[in-house]
Amino acid sequence: MKLLLINIKELLQVRENPPSKVSGKEMNHLPTLKNAWLLIKDKKIEDFGSMDVPPKGKFTQILDCTGRIVLPTWCDSHTHIVYAGNREQEFVDRINGLTYQEIAEKGGGIVNSAKKLQQTSEKELFRQSAERLEEVIYMGTGAIEIKSGYGLTTKSELKMLRVAKKLAKKYPIDIKTTFLGAHALPTEFKNNKDGYLELICNEMLPKIAEEKLADYIDIFCEEGYFSVADTERILSEGSKYGLIPKIHVNQFNAIGGVAAGVKHKALSVDHLELLTDEDIKALQNSETIPVALPGCSFFLSIPYTPGRHIIDAGLPLALATDFNPGSSPSGNMNFVVAAACIKMKLTPEEAINGATINGAYAMGLSETHGSITKGKAASVIITEEIPSYSFLPYSFGTDYINQVILNGRLL
Repeated sequence: MKLLLINIKELLQVRENPPSKVSGKEMNHLPTLKNAWLLIKDKKIEDFGSMDVPPKGKFTQILDCTGRIVLPTWCDSHTHIVYAGNREQEFVDRINGLTYQEIAEKGGGIVNSAKKLQQTSEKELFRQSAERLEEVIYMGTGAIEIKSGYGLTTKSELKMLRVAKKLAKKYPIDIKTTFLGAHALPTEFKNNKDGYLELICNEMLPKIAEEKLADYIDIFCEEGYFSVADTERILSEGSKYGLIPKIHVNQFNAIGGVAAGVKHKALSVDHLELLTDEDIKALQNSETIPVALPGCSFFLSIPYTPGRHIIDAGLPLALATDFNPGSSPSGNMNFVVAAACIKMKLTPEEAINGATINGAYAMGLSETHGSITKGKAASVIITEEIPSYSFLPYSFGTDYINQVILNGRLL
């Protein structure tokens, strides 16, 4: 099958020889081609160019994109979309003055979600998660990472990851999976953290590795959750099974987790609402990418990741949704891009780079996603007729996506 898009007002993120990620001042450069065409063959981008020299040959389907912008689909490198139920009561509790930590101390938060998930069948969990996945696909997400962490028992952690794998088989979106057993302490291990860490290392990890359920391993490195020493232990154990490290870190406190992530060659360090000069130095000259989650900051009314400072320090930055029931119940990457511009002071070019090429890097998909490059996955967004790409974050409350193509499939 050959699908040809013609009369594209502007084709974004056009890169003949794309870097794996962009950093510092490079993030403000977004290569584009105006009055363009894009040729898709089967699941891949075959070619692109200017309408001044249109492609020749026979095509299965031709789409006229007059007035429309085409760009790579969003790459959302941090989500928890496999969960059960919701936590709307906690939303009301926060309005009434309770903090995220106070809610957790009362038995809410992650432990609350774990209880619901443990009581939910795998079939029902798949149904609920599939609805969320379909929603984000039609909002332009073409690659996504899904974490476990709302199971907190061996049975339920495995259930979450199996559901994520089943989603990957059913839908054309590319999915990476992450084992996050160290998300919080289950109620039965409240006073026995070492016991729970032993369960993760000696029971959960071997079974997850045996079924090949995860690409990455993650941990919530934060006061009241898991320490830097715990983090180093979990990342080391995960590496024995070939799981690449990621870390939830610096959401509420900076306790040295960023340096630990760099030490263990973490692919990404995520959240970073608080960031120190020492953290910046640790990240410089490393291959670890910082990931900002502005949807979480918006929903919890906590500080935003200092994205401007990160980029000005010469570092790369990726953007993701943190889609989860407690602190960011939305998978809308369009809003994330807008929030990065409005609240984190990123330029539209920096935000789009953060949500495409750098998002792909943050989940190990640089070779296949994140840019308009020959041979990469044919996953693109076609906008409505809009004046410019800056209009997308500017008009943050309106959906200007007209169509989505995932791996060559027109949705």
